[in-house]
Amino acid sequence: MVQVEGFAEDGYDAVRQVFQQLLDDGRETGAGVSVWRDGREVVRLSGGWADPERRRPWRADTLVQPYSLSKTFATLAALIAVRDGALSLDEPIATYWKEYGTRGKERTTLRQVLTHQAGQPRFPAEAAALDLLDDTALRASLAEAAPEYVPGTSLGEHALTYGHLIDGILRAATDTTLQEVYNGVVRPALGLDAWFGVPDGALDRVADLEYASPDWPHQLHAAPWLRIPAGVLDTAQANSRIWRQSVFAAVNLHTTATAMAGFFAHLTSDDGPLHQLLGPHLHAELLRSQVTGHDEVFGTRLTWTLGFVRDRGKIAKGGIGGSAAWWSLTHRHACAYLTRRLDDHSRAAAIAAALDDDLTVVGED
Repeated sequence: MVQVEGFAEDGYDAVRQVFQQLLDDGRETGAGVSVWRDGREVVRLSGGWADPERRRPWRADTLVQPYSLSKTFATLAALIAVRDGALSLDEPIATYWKEYGTRGKERTTLRQVLTHQAGQPRFPAEAAALDLLDDTALRASLAEAAPEYVPGTSLGEHALTYGHLIDGILRAATDTTLQEVYNGVVRPALGLDAWFGVPDGALDRVADLEYASPDWPHQLHAAPWLRIPAGVLDTAQANSRIWRQSVFAAVNLHTTATAMAGFFAHLTSDDGPLHQLLGPHLHAELLRSQVTGHDEVFGTRLTWTLGFVRDRGKIAKGGIGGSAAWWSLTHRHACAYLTRRLDDHSRAAAIAAALDDDLTVVGED
């Protein structure tokens, strides 16, 4: 039996049992679970290892890359600029980022970017030769490319482009970067142990990613949207120091389960830190259902807010590989399941079921 560390208060024994079973069955090799209710953590469980060699136990403060869960925090950086009057959700991006306003993108708005309707769900073919960490060239490739569809007429999660688009807009409109706004304003205000660019002193807390099976990257429905630039799903790249200390904001936030569940626990609160950070209008805009339709990257019908997937039961965001966090609108609790073993979302779904939650993505009517 794999040892599970941490606590689960009375009434949450089923979460511990499910988590223990995932580890004992080998479906999980390293993960953290956190559940919050009424503003406090009622479950904090750690199990398995932070490295393939099984030398470093997973701890409560272990950081891991949750892939697209990162996007929510890129969204917040953009909304700070809106809050401060430097950006508008519905003004054309080209008002600020002149180079962007070409080839059918002249009227594309920040709202369309944040709701995955900007027509750039992947980097253009011309970016195939670019280095994964060449931010300047990748941003330029998006500015120069034609959208895949008329912005606002379809949707598909902007799987890798999301952070570069927001960063480009912020640089043009505010002369600051996404990283500067997030680390200078968002992270301190929310008290998050969550990093775009892991500091030197926290590198020893980062878990190494590993595939559940060698062909995992090729089985993904979203694989066609993840090929350019090459290397995002390469664990050797993801486990490197240079990647962990860079900013590829669509996917490479590094954080803990406790931090993510704590954030979601205060997500809808009118007196919480997020409400105080954004103000009542933008807080409501962030959480409001913005668009419902068939998301071509997810391959299913869903509803996007400005930074989350939403349905009648939850507000949530997950990442490829199996990590997920959500606020249950039904049961008024938050949960995060963060893993280093790249596989499907069945493990998070099992934890959710133990809480009587359902992680199935369902578009709102």
